[in-house]
Amino acid sequence: MRENYDEYKEMINEYLLDFMPSIDSKSSVLYDSMKYSLMAGGKRIRSVLLLAACEFAGGNAKDALPYACAIEYIHTYSLIHDDLPAMDNDDLRRGIPTNHKVFGDGIAVLAGDGLLTTAFEIMNKDMFLFFDNMKELKKRINASYTIVKHSGVQGMVAGQASDMDSEHKQCSNEMLEYIHINKTGSLIVAAIRAGLYLGGADEEMMKDLTCYAENLGLAYQIADDILDIKGNVEELGKNTGKDAECEKITYVALNGMEASEQRLKELTINAVEAIEKYYDNAEFFRDLVLRLENRTK
Repeated sequence: MRENYDEYKEMINEYLLDFMPSIDSKSSVLYDSMKYSLMAGGKRIRSVLLLAACEFAGGNAKDALPYACAIEYIHTYSLIHDDLPAMDNDDLRRGIPTNHKVFGDGIAVLAGDGLLTTAFEIMNKDMFLFFDNMKELKKRINASYTIVKHSGVQGMVAGQASDMDSEHKQCSNEMLEYIHINKTGSLIVAAIRAGLYLGGADEEMMKDLTCYAENLGLAYQIADDILDIKGNVEELGKNTGKDAECEKITYVALNGMEASEQRLKELTINAVEAIEKYYDNAEFFRDLVLRLENRTK
């Protein structure tokens, strides 16, 4: 298993465009719009986690690339749609103008649609290669189903809907955690579980790493809430203060900065404890969640 986050990230960046389907030149603006957001940079944390989880479970990261790239396509589509005027109305993403600011609202919607459906195409195309190997095919079906389920109305999309519906309203901590767990955490859980399926993890490892992923996912969003106040545009690549401007409910808005930092610390400890028994083999995952917490300091 690789220890360096950037090694996984470089793999993703190297192969990401290879999975783009051929688009007729008459629709070249669609390709340009999809590529614009896909190659705008970013941490690639979900796709990196998928590759790392696959290798952690004993698999080969290169075999998991179609699923890692698919989850990156899905995440990028969600960002394009999140930034639209009808949703968060942002004009900066990953340090460059948001997709709709460059290509217009309509093409941005279609670019998101294109990336989402291409993700399904990528995974299905890979599964076609394993019809004569039921064991490997089952791994890929499980990985694909996990990604699709956590991306949709039982995961990310449900969280986005509740997030929008909660604007300008009083919100409980229960609802806030539901939003965070689904809108942000769900795709992180999907990445790790899909990688574990592809690597052939047993039930115990699946349970432990799912616990880690659930804590990491919620910690990731609370850190994002903190950085929306304490961070800066240059480091984050997006505008800060947007949550307060849009009267969005965040962990900081509901609980205050001190309680938010304490909750982030608790989640970090929980994540580390979930993988403690794997000792040095889990160093990659341990370092990642600790670095996440340190970003807010």
